[in-house]
Amino acid sequence: MRLIFMGTPDFSVPSLNALHEAGHDICAVYTRPPAKKGRGMSAQLTPVHECAEALGLTVFTPENFKTPETVSMFASHQADLAVVVAYGLILPESVLSAPVKGCWNIHASLLPRWRGAAPIQRAIMAGDMKTGICIMQMEAGLDTGPVLLRQELDINDTDTAADLHDRLMWLGADAIVEAISAHENLQPIQQSAAGVTYAQKINKQESRINWSQSASQLDCFIRGLSPFPGAWFDADGDRIKVLAVRPIESSSEAKYKCGEVLDSGNGKPIIACGRGALELVRLQRSGKSAMTGEEFQRGKSLKPGTLLS
Repeated sequence: MRLIFMGTPDFSVPSLNALHEAGHDICAVYTRPPAKKGRGMSAQLTPVHECAEALGLTVFTPENFKTPETVSMFASHQADLAVVVAYGLILPESVLSAPVKGCWNIHASLLPRWRGAAPIQRAIMAGDMKTGICIMQMEAGLDTGPVLLRQELDINDTDTAADLHDRLMWLGADAIVEAISAHENLQPIQQSAAGVTYAQKINKQESRINWSQSASQLDCFIRGLSPFPGAWFDADGDRIKVLAVRPIESSSEAKYKCGEVLDSGNGKPIIACGRGALELVRLQRSGKSAMTGEEFQRGKSLKPGTLLS
């Protein structure tokens, strides 16, 4: 097929490579404009931009699709299909309908569950046991279009957002190649009105740990936010990210307050929760590298009896 590819972060790169390797004619690659970063505020290309240049593909970086000129340029590619994965810009109807077969989105959830910006994190945070990839025909609504292909993936009880991101990234690349190969036989399935949930963007304040939740709930919460933005708590005015924990199911914490530091007897930080307790396995202080719980205790000890807010 003659394709337009639209994506921005690392998650999009395997799909671009897979479509190129499959022999499709990628006539244009759309990605977010270079961002100024670092001390020198130098322009940094997106991962998709770098990949496209390495493949010798033509790259476009519009700020948006609000001008007739930008929409006209998009239509002028005369593509059969546009593939969209984590692009980051809203596409108007004039863009969605420009390619012959419209725009297909690679979405990292089992729609209609977790429509929106953060489906990978939200699935783990909610304790879901399954997720997957949906190839969806895009329409004006937020991830509301019919599903063309669905592939499921188990969520392991140790998966972090980073782990699941990488597995879904490769599954998405395989799924889009399969979907395009079988496009003549695909039967679009309208999403059910039941079971719709929204994966709102994660904000830093939401990422604060609430110790009154159970150890198992907090385990899912912390894994779903690891490594970024990272679940956190305050200790003596220092914001501490928690990147990995080990739930401890016990009835002994009933005499302790939620958020109380327990005496582990082995130099490992253990915190009482609403039910059970958590061993803090990997942490990160502000401006510091990640460290083990034992290393953290040697440098900034959480003394038994301390109550974390």
